[in-house]
Amino acid sequence: MAKIKPQALLLQSKKKKAPSRISLSTIIICNIIIVLVILSLYATYRHWHYRLSNGIGTGMEDIEHLETFGESTRSGLPNYAILITGKGPITIELDKDSSRDVVDKFVNLCQKGYFKGMLFNHVIKNYIIQGGHSQKAGAAVEWILKGKSQHQLATSGKHETFVLGTGKPTKDNKEFELFITTAAISDLNDKLIIFGRVIKGEEVVQEIEKVDTDQRYQPKSPVGITNVILKQEA
Repeated sequence: MAKIKPQALLLQSKKKKAPSRISLSTIIICNIIIVLVILSLYATYRHWHYRLSNGIGTGMEDIEHLETFGESTRSGLPNYAILITGKGPITIELDKDSSRDVVDKFVNLCQKGYFKGMLFNHVIKNYIIQGGHSQKAGAAVEWILKGKSQHQLATSGKHETFVLGTGKPTKDNKEFELFITTAAISDLNDKLIIFGRVIKGEEVVQEIEKVDTDQRYQPKSPVGITNVILKQEA
C-alpha cells in the first residue's frame, strides 16, 4: 500500500476541521422566519386574550345559536322561543298570525342579543312579571297602582294566564319590554300587545313570581334572562 506523505495528511486534516461558511442571505432568511414566528405567536395571544376578556367563549355556543336561528330564517319566522332564565327555561309559542310585526321585531332583537342579561325588574304576584333593561318604575307598577286607585282589579279571561306580551310604544318609552301574565287580567287589553304564550315552563314562571320583592315590586335578588333560543319545533 502506498504511503501518504506527512504534508498530504496535514492538508487533509485541515480540510476536515475547517468550518463551512454560512452565507449572509441564509442568516437574513433565518432571522425573518424567527421574526414571523414571534409575530404569529403574539397575534394569537392577543386574539385569545381579547376573546376571553370580552366574555366570548370558544365559539361552539355561538355556532349553535347561529345554526338554530339560521334554520328559522330560511323558512320564515320561528315558531318558538325558549327564554333561558336563572330559574330554568320557559318555552314560548310565538303568535305569528295576529302579531307578525311584533314577532319579527322580537326575533330581530334576539339576533342582536338584546335580551341577554335582561332582568325581571318588576314582579307582582297574581298579576304579571315584567322584564326590561330600565330599573325605573315600570309600566306594571303604574298599571296596578292605577287599578287599585280606581278599584278596577277584577280579572277575566280576556287575557289568559301565561301569555307573553310587550307594552304598546309611547313617546316616553320605546323600550321593548317583556310581560308574562300570571293571572287572567282584563285591564291589560289596551296596554299589551300579546305575541306568544307559555307552553312549557309554567312552573318556572311561578318560581320567578315567588321571589321576594321590595315595596316597588323589584326582586331583592336579581333574576333574569341569560339567553333566548329560537326554534321551528318545540
